[in-house]
Amino acid sequence: MSCYFIAAIDRHDPELYRKYEEGFDAIFAKYAGKVVAVDDHPILLEGAGSRGRIVLIRFPSVAEARRWYDSPEYQELARYRREASTADIVLVQGRE
Repeated sequence: MSCYFIAAIDRHDPELYRKYEEGFDAIFAKYAGKVVAVDDHPILLEGAGSRGRIVLIRFPSVAEARRWYDSPEYQELARYRREASTADIVLVQGRE
């Protein structure tokens, strides 16, 4: 069953965050995911508000999403994201 990685990100150090962006594609390409959307100006329809950037990635399964996210190479890169931003990140099961 498909799985979606959803991140709401507030970048407070754009220069350091760029290091994360620069390394992302090379690592991500090794996994069976597809970046569906990246939006720096999402349209809020309800609620108190959201962080500045929304990222939506589709994976064929939770196992594949975790294989990417938990990989040592991604975790090494993600330290830049963690230092440069705050984020809410969730995995959501898709529907068939």
